[in-house]
Amino acid sequence: MARAMKNMGLSDLALVNPKHFPHEDATARASGASDVLDSARVVATLEEALSDCVYVAGASARSRTINWPSMGPRDCAERMIRESGHGKVAAVFGPEKTGLHNDDLDLCHTLLTIPTDPGFSSLNLAMAVQVISYELRVASMLDPGPVFEAEAPPATGEEMEHFYTHLEDVLTDIEFLDPDNPRHLMRRMRRLFIRARPDKNEVNILRGILTAVDRTRRGDDD
Repeated sequence: MARAMKNMGLSDLALVNPKHFPHEDATARASGASDVLDSARVVATLEEALSDCVYVAGASARSRTINWPSMGPRDCAERMIRESGHGKVAAVFGPEKTGLHNDDLDLCHTLLTIPTDPGFSSLNLAMAVQVISYELRVASMLDPGPVFEAEAPPATGEEMEHFYTHLEDVLTDIEFLDPDNPRHLMRRMRRLFIRARPDKNEVNILRGILTAVDRTRRGDDD
């Protein structure tokens, strides 16, 4: 994985709760790209790793019962390069044996799927990272076209997670959301706001509305 990244000019690696790190096997496989491993950030959760990102693509080959926005490697790489003009972007890869879970994709803006032969789909983690790293390299050399100045920067992953927590609390308080089974509704709400892509100002407005609803509900509007 480190070799694939370094070959394509990438170096910002975050590892989420690795079982063993550092490890001599990883260093041996890096073969000249040990500096990528040496500078890797080790974090406890995926949410922590993505907290400052404004656009995230989650790589997965698994089918899902709820449709996520989905893109192929080339289109996704071009989108990521464009979004990088507004802030930090990331591609997320799950463990080789299990891949990404739905809770992981809740933190992503799009599902990134590498098309393979229907009769044989067996990409390991290093292969998948190499494909996406290559497409990012190619996309970075294209003319991105005119860049439009936004009124406010996009909300970060951390800001959106605070908003989702606030939204879930208020929906539960007004008895719109069943606290014993919140995930289905909240996952759909996440899909809605991912399509909307609110900026920092808009998220502040939405949270202000939630605060007003909560205050009125509690009778604290003095």
